[in-house]
Amino acid sequence: MKRIMAQSLAMLAVILLVVTAASAAEVSQGKCLQYDKTAMKITIEEYDIQFSKEAPYGRPTGVQSVFDVAKAQIGITPQPGDILRLAYDQNGADKIAIKVMNVSKQDLKKK
Repeated sequence: MKRIMAQSLAMLAVILLVVTAASAAEVSQGKCLQYDKTAMKITIEEYDIQFSKEAPYGRPTGVQSVFDVAKAQIGITPQPGDILRLAYDQNGADKIAIKVMNVSKQDLKKK
C-alpha cells in the first residue's frame, strides 16, 4: 500500500513539474517604438536589468524586438515612448505576446 502511495505521489510531482515548465513565459521590457493596431504588432527597444535611480526601468540595449499582440491582454494602450513589459511565448522566430503592461503609465509600487 505504501509503495502504491509513493508511486502516486511521485507521478503527481512529475506531472506538476511538466505543467509548470510548459506554462512559463518569457518577459521583455523596453521602450515602445511603434504600436501598429492594424497589424497587431508592437516594436520595442529592449532594456537590460541594471536598475538605478537614473534608469529605474533599466538601460537601453539597442536591441529592437517585434511582438505579435493579436491575442494578448493589453492594459493601458501603449504609445511610442512608453515603457512596456511583455510576457510572451517564443514560436520559432516569432514572439507571441500574452500580456502587455504599460509600466510607465501605472505605478506598480502602489499595488
